[in-house]
Amino acid sequence: MPKINLDAISVEPGSGYPAPFDSPCAQRLRQRHWHSHEDEFVYVLAGELTLVEDMGPTVLRAGDCAGFPKGTGNGHHLQNSGGIAAVYLEIGSRQPDDLATCSDIDLMSYNSDGKWRHKDGTAYS
Repeated sequence: MPKINLDAISVEPGSGYPAPFDSPCAQRLRQRHWHSHEDEFVYVLAGELTLVEDMGPTVLRAGDCAGFPKGTGNGHHLQNSGGIAAVYLEIGSRQPDDLATCSDIDLMSYNSDGKWRHKDGTAYS
């Protein structure tokens, strides 16, 4: 795989979440979520982030990393807690059977179709 050119990656502000969950994420703060079939790994390149998870908040700075094993139900999200833009890598396999479930709100999504659903399985319009 060739070296990734960070300057060539398009910036996508906000989120793809359905209303009403999109408006609080306009500055790209994510709701807590966890995965059914894939581990997730985060590595902070620049700035400062606060990792919010079931066990409470933890500050992450450049060089810090965090891992989230699949199926634990430990909801997590990152908040930019510094005065500058934070840059981080989020690594997962995007396994087709994976279900991402938001812990605190009525929102989930399967990787297989990428559609946002209520926790009862009905689709958002």
